[in-house]
Amino acid sequence: MKCERRILLVQTQAENAGAQEISRLVGAGLTARGYEVHNLFFYRKSSLFDEPPNTLYCAPDRPANLVAFFGLLWKLGQLIRSRRWDAVLTFQHYGNTIGGIATRLVISAPVIANQVSSRITMNWLVRTADMVMGSLGVYRYITVNSHDLQREYSGYPRGYLSRMKYIPHGFDQKTTSIPRLDARRTFGLPENPVLLGSVSRLNPTKRLDAAIRLLRNRPLWHLAIAGQGPDESRLKLLATQIGVSERVHFVGELSPDNIGVFLASLDVFVFPTQAETFGLAAVEAASAGVPTVAADLPVLREVLSCEGKPAALFVDAADDAKFLSAVSELLENKALSEELRTTARGLASRYSVDAMVDQYARLLDDACGPCSSPRGGEPAW
Repeated sequence: MKCERRILLVQTQAENAGAQEISRLVGAGLTARGYEVHNLFFYRKSSLFDEPPNTLYCAPDRPANLVAFFGLLWKLGQLIRSRRWDAVLTFQHYGNTIGGIATRLVISAPVIANQVSSRITMNWLVRTADMVMGSLGVYRYITVNSHDLQREYSGYPRGYLSRMKYIPHGFDQKTTSIPRLDARRTFGLPENPVLLGSVSRLNPTKRLDAAIRLLRNRPLWHLAIAGQGPDESRLKLLATQIGVSERVHFVGELSPDNIGVFLASLDVFVFPTQAETFGLAAVEAASAGVPTVAADLPVLREVLSCEGKPAALFVDAADDAKFLSAVSELLENKALSEELRTTARGLASRYSVDAMVDQYARLLDDACGPCSSPRGGEPAW
């Protein structure tokens, strides 16, 4: 008899960002291995979200008041309870804490928390809740995507650390054969100038203001930013204040299929982020052959390397002069750019989607125990 495990993936907002890309890849990989996978989001943030199969929402958009928030929680509990799940995978810190508590209140299925948040990006209440839940066993396992993130949590209680499992992100290759000129025309970008670019959620921790300031002393450079988020208005104001607004191009949120086309339009990918647990966008860019300048963070040095060689140029991105010098060097030093490209080709095999999904499948088998027979006669959503 075929073993069919039913898995629920729970996440906060539905948008085309890094955490959602990982859950999409995990869900598709588990489905291909015979699992029945469903996706549950608290609310839809983007109308352009590339929705996977079997997806439901607790609310149409982000709750604007307490009444709406408690309505979302009620709906969350109902949807989790509506079927018998073999396991629940939660993503991001709000997905882990809120989704984990809701699951424990209504069903007994094991919860596997996907920890992809640096502690500095969480408020104290969420950090405390996450630490307590992990220490007391609300989560059966807690996956982390880098050794650097493991070190960041090394001071947590033993009960939390005993549940941590290292599973590095896998990623889909974003290479494309489209010519650079055609790629730029796709997004209405200038055809001839030097074009820097970044793919990121527009959040202050991504430090995209540093990328905009690069243009002050380079009047022939342009910058294209793909993504959406709460920092967009501040970034546009900064561009206007320093007189570079006509050379900063906000292309908006892109679907996973369009990321490769966007990357093909760039001369250099810049990633001046303040905090990361993996840096999926930078890994995708470097692997696609775009010379990459990244913030000098331990985690980025860890993931943007192959066989001990760097796949990107690292710099203190908080220092405008050093950041500018690094980007200039990568544009002028063709031998260095080619060396980084050569190293970055190994990232695809280092971060295989199949390897990532295989590790999640083994974790699910361990968490769920012996496989039961297929279920029937349950209510449909």
